[in-house]
Amino acid sequence: MIFFYHLGRYLLLLRRLFKKPENRLLYGQELIRQMYSIGVGSIGIVTIIAVFSGAVTTVQTAYQLIAGWISKSVIGAIVSDSSLLELGPTITSLVLAGKIGSSIASEIGTMRVTEQIDALEIMGINAPGYLIGPKILAALLTIPLLIVLSISLCTAGGMVVGELTGIVPYTQFVEGARSTFQTYNLIFSMTKAITFSFLISSISAYQGYYVEGGSLEVGKASTMAVVFSSVAILVADYVLAQLLL
Repeated sequence: MIFFYHLGRYLLLLRRLFKKPENRLLYGQELIRQMYSIGVGSIGIVTIIAVFSGAVTTVQTAYQLIAGWISKSVIGAIVSDSSLLELGPTITSLVLAGKIGSSIASEIGTMRVTEQIDALEIMGINAPGYLIGPKILAALLTIPLLIVLSISLCTAGGMVVGELTGIVPYTQFVEGARSTFQTYNLIFSMTKAITFSFLISSISAYQGYYVEGGSLEVGKASTMAVVFSSVAILVADYVLAQLLL
């Protein structure tokens, strides 16, 4: 019953986002601020994780393919497909759930406990629309771009490490990556990216918006935002794979 209670309240909160904005310029400025915070602010961590994920995948794949009769180009195929289907969208989204999700929940939660949200509503401003709407839209616009960057860097990281360590030459890596590339896999990856972006931003905003208490509860809401976002990502990952693959 608790699950359905929170699900209903979550859906009702999302419904309030579609109310016509009171000031489009103000909403636009907030959207740009959120895009910078979510997108540009996450490039560093995404880059580090993507490069090392690709590097580790190359090394471990080479370790498992010990048979001499297997072409080394298979390593390129495995690394590129893994980056496109799972390492890029899913791993990156889980990391962003920790960084972005906790930030959104703590920001909105702090505004709730300090009664700033109540003040907005008293002034006739649609608080969910102003506080949550730009965050969700910014996430939908920037996180897929971050995932595209992650896929590219993950594949590049694996390729560079393979060349530098002598595991697989550059030409064979590229040959293997090209041999198994399918446009549908990219479409599937972007579908996951958009879905995960919405889940991260909306669930985290929900956790922060309904905080009750003080700073201790804000911390708990941030933790719950990361946990629930991560679980939702994993569940959605399975459902999308089952439906689309």
